[in-house]
Amino acid sequence: MFILILFFALGFFLLLSFLITSLNKTTTPFYGPKTYPLVGCLFSFYENRRRLLNWYTDLLSQSPSQTIVVKRFGARRTIVTANAQNVEHILKSSFHNYPKGKPFTDILGDLLGCGIFNVDGDLWSVQRKLASHEFSTKYLREFVVKIVKEEVDFKLLPLLEEAAIKGRAVDLQDLLKRFAFNVVCKISLGFDPLLLDLSRTDPPIVKAFETSAMLSAMRGMAPIYLVWKFKRALNIGKEKKLKEAINLVHESVMEIIQNKKKVVEEYNSRGDLLSRLLLAGHGEEVIRDMVISFIMAGRDTTSSAMTWLFWLLSKDENAQDSILEESTNTGLEFEGLKEMNYLKACLCESMRLYPPVAWDSKHATNDDVLPDGTSVRQGDRVTYFPYGMGRMETLWGKDRFEFKPDRWFNEPNGTILKNVNPFVFPVFQAGPRMCLGKDMAFIQMKYVVASVLRRFKIEPVNSNQPAFVPLLTAHMAGGLNVMIKRRSGHVLN
Repeated sequence: MFILILFFALGFFLLLSFLITSLNKTTTPFYGPKTYPLVGCLFSFYENRRRLLNWYTDLLSQSPSQTIVVKRFGARRTIVTANAQNVEHILKSSFHNYPKGKPFTDILGDLLGCGIFNVDGDLWSVQRKLASHEFSTKYLREFVVKIVKEEVDFKLLPLLEEAAIKGRAVDLQDLLKRFAFNVVCKISLGFDPLLLDLSRTDPPIVKAFETSAMLSAMRGMAPIYLVWKFKRALNIGKEKKLKEAINLVHESVMEIIQNKKKVVEEYNSRGDLLSRLLLAGHGEEVIRDMVISFIMAGRDTTSSAMTWLFWLLSKDENAQDSILEESTNTGLEFEGLKEMNYLKACLCESMRLYPPVAWDSKHATNDDVLPDGTSVRQGDRVTYFPYGMGRMETLWGKDRFEFKPDRWFNEPNGTILKNVNPFVFPVFQAGPRMCLGKDMAFIQMKYVVASVLRRFKIEPVNSNQPAFVPLLTAHMAGGLNVMIKRRSGHVLN
Protein backbone atom coordinates (compact mmCIF):
# COMPACT_ATOMS: atom_id res chain seq x y z
CA MET A 1 0.00 0.00 0.00
CA PHE A 2 2.86 2.33 0.92
CA ILE A 3 4.57 1.68 -2.41
CA LEU A 4 1.34 2.43 -4.32
CA ILE A 5 0.91 5.76 -2.48
CA LEU A 6 4.56 6.58 -3.17
CA PHE A 7 4.14 5.99 -6.91
CA PHE A 8 1.01 8.17 -7.04
CA ALA A 9 2.77 10.93 -5.12
CA LEU A 10 5.80 10.78 -7.40
CA GLY A 11 3.59 10.88 -10.49
CA PHE A 12 1.68 13.90 -9.18
CA PHE A 13 4.92 15.68 -8.30
CA LEU A 14 6.38 15.07 -11.76
CA LEU A 15 3.21 16.31 -13.47
CA LEU A 16 3.13 19.41 -11.29
CA SER A 17 6.78 20.07 -12.01
CA PHE A 18 6.16 19.75 -15.72
CA LEU A 19 3.16 22.13 -15.72
CA ILE A 20 4.93 24.76 -13.69
CA THR A 21 8.18 24.73 -15.63
CA SER A 22 6.39 24.63 -18.98
CA LEU A 23 5.43 28.28 -18.46
CA ASN A 24 8.56 29.56 -20.15
CA LYS A 25 10.79 28.43 -17.34
CA THR A 26 12.70 25.81 -19.23
CA THR A 27 16.47 25.70 -19.10
CA THR A 28 18.95 24.21 -21.51
CA PRO A 29 22.37 23.53 -19.98
CA PHE A 30 25.02 24.29 -22.61
CA TYR A 31 23.59 22.88 -25.86
CA GLY A 32 21.19 19.97 -25.81
CA PRO A 33 17.53 18.97 -25.74
CA LYS A 34 14.87 21.01 -23.97
CA THR A 35 15.33 20.28 -20.27
CA TYR A 36 13.06 20.74 -17.25
CA PRO A 37 13.83 20.68 -13.54
CA LEU A 38 13.79 17.19 -12.04
CA VAL A 39 12.57 15.32 -15.14
CA GLY A 40 15.31 16.71 -17.36
CA CYS A 41 14.76 15.90 -21.05
CA LEU A 42 12.71 12.77 -20.35
CA PHE A 43 9.79 14.02 -22.47
CA SER A 44 11.98 14.88 -25.45
CA PHE A 45 13.85 11.61 -25.08
CA TYR A 46 10.61 9.63 -25.09
CA GLU A 47 9.26 11.61 -28.05
CA ASN A 48 12.43 10.88 -30.07
CA ARG A 49 13.06 7.35 -28.75
CA ARG A 50 12.55 5.83 -32.22
CA ARG A 51 15.03 8.23 -33.88
CA LEU A 52 17.64 8.75 -31.19
CA LEU A 53 20.59 8.70 -33.60
CA ASN A 54 19.24 11.38 -35.90
CA TRP A 55 17.91 13.40 -32.94
CA TYR A 56 21.35 13.47 -31.34
CA THR A 57 22.94 14.22 -34.72
CA ASP A 58 20.61 17.20 -35.25
CA LEU A 59 21.38 18.54 -31.78
CA LEU A 60 25.13 18.11 -32.28
CA SER A 61 24.98 19.88 -35.64
CA GLN A 62 23.33 22.87 -33.96
CA SER A 63 25.96 23.04 -31.22
CA PRO A 64 28.95 25.29 -32.07
CA SER A 65 31.38 22.73 -30.61
CA GLN A 66 29.45 19.61 -31.70
CA THR A 67 28.89 18.69 -28.04
CA ILE A 68 25.64 18.50 -26.08
CA VAL A 69 24.72 17.89 -22.46
CA VAL A 70 21.78 15.58 -21.75
CA LYS A 71 20.01 15.45 -18.39
CA ARG A 72 17.36 12.77 -18.11
CA PHE A 73 15.31 11.63 -15.12
CA GLY A 74 16.60 8.32 -13.77
CA ALA A 75 19.86 8.51 -15.72
CA ARG A 76 23.29 10.03 -15.25
CA ARG A 77 24.18 13.39 -16.69
CA THR A 78 25.43 12.57 -20.17
CA ILE A 79 27.78 14.46 -22.46
CA VAL A 80 27.55 13.46 -26.12
CA THR A 81 30.25 14.69 -28.48
CA ALA A 82 31.14 14.57 -32.16
CA ASN A 83 34.15 16.84 -31.62
CA ALA A 84 37.40 15.13 -32.68
CA GLN A 85 39.51 16.99 -30.10
CA ASN A 86 37.16 15.86 -27.36
CA VAL A 87 37.30 12.28 -28.67
CA GLU A 88 41.10 12.32 -28.57
CA HIS A 89 40.99 13.69 -25.03
CA ILE A 90 38.60 10.94 -23.90
CA LEU A 91 40.23 8.01 -25.70
CA LYS A 92 43.89 8.97 -25.43
CA SER A 93 45.06 12.12 -23.61
CA SER A 94 42.98 11.48 -20.48
CA PHE A 95 42.43 7.77 -21.06
CA HIS A 96 42.67 6.82 -17.38
CA ASN A 97 40.01 9.36 -16.40
CA TYR A 98 37.50 7.82 -18.81
CA PRO A 99 37.16 4.08 -18.18
CA LYS A 100 34.06 2.22 -19.26
CA GLY A 101 32.93 2.53 -15.66
CA LYS A 102 30.59 0.53 -13.49
CA PRO A 103 27.33 1.82 -15.06
CA PHE A 104 28.48 0.45 -18.43
CA THR A 105 29.99 -2.78 -17.12
CA ASP A 106 26.78 -3.42 -15.16
CA ILE A 107 24.83 -3.42 -18.42
CA LEU A 108 27.02 -6.06 -20.08
CA GLY A 109 28.51 -7.70 -17.00
CA ASP A 110 26.02 -10.57 -16.84
CA LEU A 111 26.94 -11.57 -20.40
CA LEU A 112 30.60 -10.62 -20.78
CA GLY A 113 31.71 -11.13 -17.17
CA CYS A 114 35.34 -10.08 -16.84
CA GLY A 115 36.08 -10.26 -20.56
CA ILE A 116 38.38 -7.68 -22.16
CA PHE A 117 35.58 -5.53 -23.57
CA ASN A 118 33.86 -5.11 -20.22
CA VAL A 119 36.69 -4.39 -17.77
CA ASP A 120 39.05 -1.54 -16.90
CA GLY A 121 42.36 -1.09 -15.10
CA ASP A 122 44.80 -3.92 -14.46
CA LEU A 123 42.35 -6.63 -15.53
CA TRP A 124 41.94 -4.96 -18.91
CA SER A 125 45.69 -4.33 -19.24
CA VAL A 126 46.58 -8.00 -18.65
CA GLN A 127 44.04 -9.26 -21.18
CA ARG A 128 45.02 -6.58 -23.69
CA LYS A 129 48.67 -7.65 -23.60
CA LEU A 130 47.70 -11.30 -23.98
CA ALA A 131 45.32 -10.62 -26.86
CA SER A 132 47.79 -8.27 -28.54
CA HIS A 133 50.42 -10.99 -28.58
CA GLU A 134 48.03 -13.57 -30.03
CA PHE A 135 46.69 -11.23 -32.73
CA SER A 136 50.20 -10.30 -33.85
CA THR A 137 51.35 -13.88 -34.53
CA LYS A 138 51.83 -14.93 -38.13
CA TYR A 139 50.25 -18.29 -37.31
CA LEU A 140 46.94 -16.75 -36.23
CA ARG A 141 46.90 -14.43 -39.24
CA GLU A 142 47.35 -17.36 -41.62
CA PHE A 143 44.74 -19.36 -39.70
CA VAL A 144 42.21 -16.52 -40.06
CA VAL A 145 42.82 -16.17 -43.81
CA LYS A 146 42.42 -19.93 -44.26
CA ILE A 147 39.09 -19.98 -42.39
CA VAL A 148 37.73 -16.96 -44.29
CA LYS A 149 38.60 -18.48 -47.67
CA GLU A 150 36.99 -21.79 -46.76
CA GLU A 151 33.76 -20.14 -45.62
CA VAL A 152 33.54 -17.91 -48.69
CA ASP A 153 34.60 -20.31 -51.42
CA PHE A 154 32.86 -23.47 -50.23
CA LYS A 155 29.81 -22.15 -48.39
CA LEU A 156 28.83 -18.52 -49.09
CA LEU A 157 29.45 -18.41 -52.84
CA PRO A 158 27.63 -21.72 -53.55
CA LEU A 159 24.57 -20.37 -51.70
CA LEU A 160 24.59 -17.23 -53.83
CA GLU A 161 25.10 -19.32 -56.97
CA GLU A 162 22.06 -21.42 -56.07
CA ALA A 163 19.98 -18.28 -55.52
CA ALA A 164 21.10 -16.94 -58.90
CA ILE A 165 20.17 -20.16 -60.69
CA LYS A 166 16.75 -20.42 -59.01
CA GLY A 167 16.03 -16.70 -59.37
CA ARG A 168 14.94 -16.29 -55.75
CA ALA A 169 15.61 -13.47 -53.35
CA VAL A 170 17.88 -13.96 -50.35
CA ASP A 171 18.49 -11.91 -47.23
CA LEU A 172 22.13 -10.96 -47.75
CA GLN A 173 22.40 -9.50 -44.26
CA ASP A 174 21.36 -12.82 -42.76
CA LEU A 175 23.85 -14.76 -44.90
CA LEU A 176 26.68 -12.37 -43.93
CA LYS A 177 25.76 -12.69 -40.25
CA ARG A 178 25.85 -16.45 -40.55
CA PHE A 179 29.18 -16.28 -42.35
CA ALA A 180 30.68 -13.97 -39.71
CA PHE A 181 29.43 -16.12 -36.83
CA ASN A 182 30.94 -19.23 -38.43
CA VAL A 183 34.28 -17.47 -38.90
CA VAL A 184 34.54 -15.99 -35.40
CA CYS A 185 33.49 -19.26 -33.74
CA LYS A 186 36.04 -21.28 -35.72
CA ILE A 187 38.79 -18.76 -34.95
CA SER A 188 37.91 -18.26 -31.27
CA LEU A 189 36.61 -21.68 -30.25
CA GLY A 190 37.59 -24.10 -32.98
CA PHE A 191 33.84 -24.77 -33.18
CA ASP A 192 31.88 -24.73 -36.44
CA PRO A 193 28.19 -23.87 -35.97
CA LEU A 194 27.57 -24.70 -39.66
CA LEU A 195 25.22 -21.76 -40.10
CA LEU A 196 25.68 -21.61 -43.87
CA ASP A 197 24.23 -25.10 -44.17
CA LEU A 198 20.63 -23.93 -44.40
CA SER A 199 19.32 -27.51 -44.31
CA ARG A 200 20.32 -27.79 -40.64
CA THR A 201 18.67 -26.35 -37.55
CA ASP A 202 20.76 -23.59 -36.00
CA PRO A 203 22.48 -24.60 -32.72
CA PRO A 204 20.75 -23.12 -29.62
CA ILE A 205 23.85 -21.03 -28.82
CA VAL A 206 23.22 -18.90 -31.92
CA LYS A 207 19.78 -17.71 -30.85
CA ALA A 208 21.04 -17.32 -27.28
CA PHE A 209 23.83 -15.00 -28.45
CA GLU A 210 21.35 -12.98 -30.50
CA THR A 211 18.93 -12.63 -27.60
CA SER A 212 21.66 -11.83 -25.09
CA ALA A 213 23.12 -9.08 -27.28
CA MET A 214 19.75 -7.52 -28.10
CA LEU A 215 18.36 -7.48 -24.56
CA SER A 216 21.64 -6.32 -23.04
CA ALA A 217 21.68 -3.39 -25.47
CA MET A 218 18.09 -2.52 -24.56
CA ARG A 219 19.20 -2.04 -20.96
CA GLY A 220 21.31 0.90 -22.06
CA MET A 221 18.47 2.43 -24.08
CA ALA A 222 15.84 2.28 -21.33
CA PRO A 223 14.34 5.75 -20.65
CA ILE A 224 14.79 5.18 -16.89
CA TYR A 225 17.97 3.34 -15.94
CA LEU A 226 16.65 1.74 -12.74
CA VAL A 227 13.78 -0.05 -14.47
CA TRP A 228 15.90 -2.92 -15.85
CA LYS A 229 17.67 -3.35 -12.51
CA PHE A 230 14.29 -3.62 -10.78
CA LYS A 231 13.15 -6.27 -13.30
CA ARG A 232 16.43 -8.18 -12.94
CA ALA A 233 16.08 -8.26 -9.16
CA LEU A 234 12.58 -9.74 -9.51
CA ASN A 235 13.58 -11.95 -12.46
CA ILE A 236 10.61 -10.82 -14.56
CA GLY A 237 9.91 -9.72 -18.12
CA LYS A 238 12.79 -9.30 -20.54
CA GLU A 239 15.32 -9.65 -17.73
CA LYS A 240 14.13 -13.20 -17.10
CA LYS A 241 14.50 -13.97 -20.80
CA LEU A 242 17.96 -12.38 -20.80
CA LYS A 243 19.10 -14.44 -17.84
CA GLU A 244 18.00 -17.66 -19.53
CA ALA A 245 19.81 -16.73 -22.76
CA ILE A 246 23.03 -15.79 -20.94
CA ASN A 247 22.99 -19.02 -18.95
CA LEU A 248 22.73 -20.96 -22.21
CA VAL A 249 25.64 -19.01 -23.75
CA HIS A 250 27.84 -19.55 -20.68
CA GLU A 251 27.00 -23.25 -20.40
CA SER A 252 27.54 -23.88 -24.13
CA VAL A 253 30.88 -22.08 -24.24
CA MET A 254 32.05 -23.78 -21.06
CA GLU A 255 31.17 -27.18 -22.53
CA ILE A 256 33.20 -26.34 -25.66
CA ILE A 257 36.12 -25.26 -23.46
CA GLN A 258 36.07 -28.45 -21.43
CA ASN A 259 35.92 -30.64 -24.54
CA LYS A 260 38.69 -28.62 -26.19
CA LYS A 261 40.83 -28.97 -23.06
CA LYS A 262 40.83 -32.75 -23.46
CA VAL A 263 41.87 -32.47 -27.12
CA VAL A 264 44.63 -29.97 -26.32
CA GLU A 265 46.01 -32.13 -23.53
CA GLU A 266 46.08 -35.18 -25.79
CA TYR A 267 47.25 -33.68 -29.09
CA ASN A 268 48.84 -30.35 -28.09
CA SER A 269 46.66 -28.65 -30.72
CA ARG A 270 47.11 -24.86 -30.96
CA GLY A 271 45.27 -23.71 -34.09
CA ASP A 272 42.35 -21.68 -32.72
CA LEU A 273 42.48 -18.98 -30.06
CA LEU A 274 40.87 -21.18 -27.40
CA SER A 275 43.56 -23.84 -27.76
CA ARG A 276 46.28 -21.22 -27.39
CA LEU A 277 44.68 -19.76 -24.25
CA LEU A 278 44.34 -23.21 -22.71
CA LEU A 279 47.97 -24.06 -23.46
CA ALA A 280 48.97 -20.79 -21.80
CA GLY A 281 47.43 -22.10 -18.58
CA HIS A 282 44.56 -19.64 -18.08
CA GLY A 283 41.53 -20.61 -15.98
CA GLU A 284 38.35 -21.84 -17.64
CA GLU A 285 36.14 -18.96 -16.43
CA VAL A 286 38.68 -16.34 -17.53
CA ILE A 287 38.92 -18.00 -20.94
CA ARG A 288 35.12 -18.23 -21.19
CA ASP A 289 34.74 -14.48 -20.65
CA MET A 290 37.55 -13.67 -23.08
CA VAL A 291 36.26 -15.78 -25.96
CA ILE A 292 32.67 -14.57 -25.45
CA SER A 293 34.01 -11.00 -25.73
CA PHE A 294 35.84 -11.87 -28.94
CA ILE A 295 32.76 -13.53 -30.41
CA MET A 296 30.57 -10.55 -29.53
CA ALA A 297 33.11 -8.16 -31.08
CA GLY A 298 33.50 -10.10 -34.32
CA ARG A 299 30.03 -11.59 -34.67
CA ASP A 300 28.13 -8.73 -36.26
CA THR A 301 30.60 -5.89 -36.83
CA THR A 302 32.01 -7.07 -40.15
CA SER A 303 28.65 -8.37 -41.37
CA SER A 304 27.06 -4.98 -40.59
CA ALA A 305 29.76 -3.08 -42.48
CA MET A 306 29.50 -5.39 -45.51
CA THR A 307 25.70 -5.32 -45.57
CA TRP A 308 25.61 -1.54 -45.82
CA LEU A 309 28.44 -1.50 -48.36
CA PHE A 310 26.63 -3.94 -50.67
CA TRP A 311 23.52 -1.74 -50.47
CA LEU A 312 25.53 1.41 -51.25
CA LEU A 313 27.37 -0.30 -54.11
CA SER A 314 24.08 -1.47 -55.62
CA LYS A 315 23.41 2.20 -56.38
CA ASP A 316 26.91 2.99 -57.65
CA GLU A 317 27.99 1.10 -60.78
CA ASN A 318 31.19 3.15 -61.08
CA ALA A 319 32.35 2.07 -57.62
CA GLN A 320 31.60 -1.56 -58.49
CA ASP A 321 33.62 -1.29 -61.69
CA SER A 322 36.55 0.22 -59.79
CA ILE A 323 36.53 -2.63 -57.28
CA LEU A 324 36.40 -5.22 -60.07
CA GLU A 325 39.31 -3.58 -61.88
CA GLU A 326 41.35 -3.35 -58.70
CA SER A 327 40.70 -6.96 -57.67
CA THR A 328 41.67 -8.15 -61.14
CA ASN A 329 44.99 -6.29 -60.86
CA THR A 330 45.86 -7.39 -57.32
CA GLY A 331 44.32 -10.85 -57.04
CA LEU A 332 42.81 -12.16 -53.82
CA GLU A 333 45.82 -13.58 -52.03
CA PHE A 334 46.86 -11.98 -48.74
CA GLU A 335 49.41 -9.55 -50.18
CA GLY A 336 47.03 -8.56 -52.96
CA LEU A 337 44.20 -7.92 -50.52
CA LYS A 338 46.43 -5.55 -48.53
CA GLU A 339 46.98 -3.50 -51.70
CA MET A 340 43.26 -3.04 -52.45
CA ASN A 341 43.05 0.62 -51.44
CA TYR A 342 39.91 1.49 -53.39
CA LEU A 343 37.93 -1.29 -51.74
CA LYS A 344 39.27 -0.18 -48.36
CA ALA A 345 38.09 3.36 -49.14
CA CYS A 346 34.63 1.98 -49.96
CA LEU A 347 34.52 0.09 -46.68
CA CYS A 348 35.62 3.17 -44.73
CA GLU A 349 33.05 5.33 -46.49
CA SER A 350 30.32 2.78 -45.72
CA MET A 351 31.35 2.67 -42.04
CA ARG A 352 31.52 6.47 -41.89
CA LEU A 353 27.85 6.63 -42.85
CA TYR A 354 26.73 3.42 -41.11
CA PRO A 355 29.22 2.53 -38.33
CA PRO A 356 28.82 -0.96 -36.85
CA VAL A 357 28.99 0.63 -33.37
CA ALA A 358 27.00 3.86 -33.45
CA TRP A 359 28.17 5.21 -30.08
CA ASP A 360 30.39 4.28 -27.17
CA SER A 361 30.36 5.57 -23.62
CA LYS A 362 32.86 6.09 -20.84
CA HIS A 363 32.36 7.38 -17.29
CA ALA A 364 34.42 10.14 -15.74
CA THR A 365 36.49 9.14 -12.71
CA ASN A 366 37.18 12.78 -11.76
CA ASP A 367 35.96 16.25 -12.66
CA ASP A 368 37.42 17.46 -15.94
CA VAL A 369 37.06 20.02 -18.74
CA LEU A 370 36.97 18.86 -22.36
CA PRO A 371 39.05 20.74 -24.96
CA ASP A 372 35.94 22.58 -26.20
CA GLY A 373 35.30 23.92 -22.68
CA THR A 374 32.52 21.50 -21.69
CA SER A 375 32.59 20.82 -17.95
CA VAL A 376 32.63 17.16 -16.94
CA ARG A 377 31.63 16.07 -13.44
CA GLN A 378 32.76 12.97 -11.64
CA GLY A 379 30.47 10.09 -12.61
CA ASP A 380 29.19 11.72 -15.80
CA ARG A 381 28.58 9.48 -18.77
CA VAL A 382 30.70 10.75 -21.67
CA THR A 383 29.73 9.41 -25.09
CA TYR A 384 31.55 9.81 -28.37
CA PHE A 385 29.30 9.32 -31.35
CA PRO A 386 30.71 7.82 -34.60
CA TYR A 387 27.30 7.89 -36.31
CA GLY A 388 26.93 11.62 -35.71
CA MET A 389 30.58 12.33 -36.48
CA GLY A 390 30.13 10.84 -39.95
CA ARG A 391 27.39 13.43 -40.54
CA MET A 392 29.15 16.56 -39.31
CA GLU A 393 29.75 19.17 -42.01
CA THR A 394 32.74 20.48 -40.05
CA LEU A 395 34.46 17.10 -40.44
CA TRP A 396 33.36 15.88 -43.87
CA GLY A 397 32.07 18.88 -45.81
CA LYS A 398 28.76 19.72 -47.47
CA ASP A 399 28.67 16.39 -49.30
CA ARG A 400 28.82 14.46 -45.98
CA PHE A 401 25.61 12.53 -46.70
CA GLU A 402 26.92 11.20 -50.03
CA PHE A 403 28.78 7.93 -50.59
CA LYS A 404 32.08 9.14 -52.07
CA PRO A 405 35.01 6.72 -51.68
CA ASP A 406 37.33 9.27 -53.36
CA ARG A 407 37.27 11.42 -50.21
CA TRP A 408 39.64 8.87 -48.63
CA PHE A 409 42.43 9.52 -51.16
CA ASN A 410 45.07 12.24 -51.16
CA GLU A 411 43.84 13.48 -54.53
CA PRO A 412 40.89 12.79 -56.85
CA ASN A 413 41.27 9.50 -58.74
CA GLY A 414 44.41 8.84 -56.72
CA THR A 415 45.69 5.55 -55.38
CA ILE A 416 47.29 6.64 -52.09
CA LEU A 417 44.99 6.69 -49.09
CA LYS A 418 44.93 9.65 -46.72
CA ASN A 419 46.16 9.22 -43.16
CA VAL A 420 42.79 10.04 -41.61
CA ASN A 421 42.87 11.10 -37.97
CA PRO A 422 41.50 8.08 -36.00
CA PHE A 423 39.72 10.52 -33.66
CA VAL A 424 37.78 11.90 -36.65
CA PHE A 425 36.88 8.36 -37.73
CA PRO A 426 36.78 6.30 -34.48
CA VAL A 427 34.83 3.30 -35.79
CA PHE A 428 37.61 1.01 -34.54
CA GLN A 429 37.96 3.08 -31.34
CA ALA A 430 41.32 4.87 -30.99
CA GLY A 431 44.07 5.30 -28.45
CA PRO A 432 44.99 2.43 -26.09
CA ARG A 433 41.72 0.58 -26.79
CA MET A 434 42.14 0.62 -30.58
CA CYS A 435 40.62 -2.57 -32.03
CA LEU A 436 43.25 -5.30 -32.22
CA GLY A 437 41.45 -7.06 -35.04
CA LYS A 438 41.21 -4.00 -37.32
CA ASP A 439 43.68 -5.16 -39.98
CA MET A 440 42.29 -8.69 -40.09
CA ALA A 441 38.75 -7.32 -40.29
CA PHE A 442 39.68 -5.35 -43.42
CA ILE A 443 41.32 -8.42 -44.98
CA GLN A 444 38.21 -10.50 -44.25
CA MET A 445 35.79 -7.90 -45.61
CA LYS A 446 37.88 -7.26 -48.72
CA TYR A 447 37.97 -10.96 -49.54
CA VAL A 448 34.21 -11.36 -49.12
CA VAL A 449 33.18 -8.24 -51.05
CA ALA A 450 35.63 -8.79 -53.92
CA SER A 451 34.79 -12.49 -54.20
CA VAL A 452 31.06 -11.79 -54.35
CA LEU A 453 31.28 -8.86 -56.79
CA ARG A 454 33.57 -10.74 -59.18
CA ARG A 455 30.85 -13.36 -59.63
CA PHE A 456 27.53 -11.64 -59.01
CA LYS A 457 25.51 -8.46 -59.28
CA ILE A 458 23.56 -7.62 -56.13
CA GLU A 459 20.16 -6.04 -56.78
CA PRO A 460 18.01 -5.03 -53.77
CA VAL A 461 14.38 -6.05 -54.02
CA ASN A 462 13.23 -2.86 -52.32
CA SER A 463 14.41 0.57 -53.50
CA ASN A 464 13.50 2.35 -50.24
CA GLN A 465 16.09 3.70 -47.82
CA PRO A 466 16.74 0.96 -45.21
CA ALA A 467 16.45 1.79 -41.52
CA PHE A 468 19.65 1.80 -39.45
CA VAL A 469 19.04 0.11 -36.08
CA PRO A 470 21.65 0.57 -33.32
CA LEU A 471 21.98 -2.11 -30.66
CA LEU A 472 25.30 -3.48 -29.39
CA THR A 473 26.07 -3.70 -33.09
CA ALA A 474 23.99 -1.89 -35.68
CA HIS A 475 22.00 -3.71 -38.33
CA MET A 476 19.62 -3.05 -41.20
CA ALA A 477 15.97 -3.32 -40.17
CA GLY A 478 14.21 -6.08 -42.09
CA GLY A 479 17.45 -7.37 -43.60
CA LEU A 480 18.82 -6.75 -47.10
CA ASN A 481 16.65 -8.74 -49.47
CA VAL A 482 18.33 -8.99 -52.86
CA MET A 483 18.26 -10.78 -56.16
CA ILE A 484 21.53 -12.42 -57.17
CA LYS A 485 22.52 -12.12 -60.85
CA ARG A 486 25.54 -13.79 -62.42
CA ARG A 487 28.19 -11.41 -63.62
CA SER A 488 30.03 -12.08 -66.90
CA GLY A 489 33.27 -10.75 -68.31
CA HIS A 490 35.39 -10.76 -65.16
CA VAL A 491 38.08 -13.06 -63.82
CA LEU A 492 36.68 -15.49 -61.27
CA ASN A 493 39.86 -16.94 -59.80
